[in-house]
Amino acid sequence: MFAIWHGLTGNSPETLYQSAVAIFFAGFFDLCDGRVARLTKTQSEFGVQLDSLADLVSFGVAPALLVQQWALRPLGVWGFLGIFLYVACGAIRLARFNVMVGKDNQDPNYFIGLPIPLGAAVLIASLVTHLKLFDGLAVKHPEWILVLIISMGLLMISTVQFWSFKSYKFNRQTLMLGLIFIFGAWWFRLHYPTSLGILCLLGFYTAAGLTRFTVLKLYSHRRE
Repeated sequence: MFAIWHGLTGNSPETLYQSAVAIFFAGFFDLCDGRVARLTKTQSEFGVQLDSLADLVSFGVAPALLVQQWALRPLGVWGFLGIFLYVACGAIRLARFNVMVGKDNQDPNYFIGLPIPLGAAVLIASLVTHLKLFDGLAVKHPEWILVLIISMGLLMISTVQFWSFKSYKFNRQTLMLGLIFIFGAWWFRLHYPTSLGILCLLGFYTAAGLTRFTVLKLYSHRRE
C-alpha cells in the first residue's frame, strides 16, 4: 500500500525508487511468512488464501502501477491494457497455485509458471536499473517495457516449470557455490548497480526455465 500511495502521489524518480524499495521489502517478508508459520505450527487454509491476496496487491497491483507511472503513461490505453493483463495473469497464477497446493502429483522441486514475486522482481529491478543508469530520464522506447510486462504476465499463467530450489541441502558444494556467488556479487556491486545484478540473475533464471521446457518438449516430440 505504501508503494502504491507513494508512487502515485509523487511524480519524481526518487518517489518511484522509494516505492520500488518498499516492494522489495514486501518480497523479503513474503519469504519469511511461510517459514514463520511452519516454525510456529500455525499453517492453515486461511493463511494460504490470505497470503495470495497479499501477493496480488504487493506483486501484482503495486508493481503494475509503478511501471505505468515510470514508462507506460505515454502509451495511453495500450499501457493500461498491458498492466491490466499483468495483474489479471497474476490473479490467475495465484488462484491456480491455491488449487494445486498439496496435490500428490505436484513436483515440489518446480513451480508451474513463473511465481508472481519473481515477475514483480523483474519489473522492479528494471525500473530501479533504469533510474540508476539514466539518472531518472524518461524511457525512450516504452513499447519494450510493454512487451516486458506482458511477457511476465504470460509466463505466470504458462505451464513452464521453474526451479523452486526446495530440495537443495546445505553441503560443501552449495557452500562453495554460495561463496562464489557472494564474491561475484561483491565484485559486481563495485562496478555496476546492484539492481542490474539482480536483473541479470532473474533473466538467467527465467531463460534457464524456458530453455529446459523447450528442450523437454522437443525431446518428447522426437520420441513420439
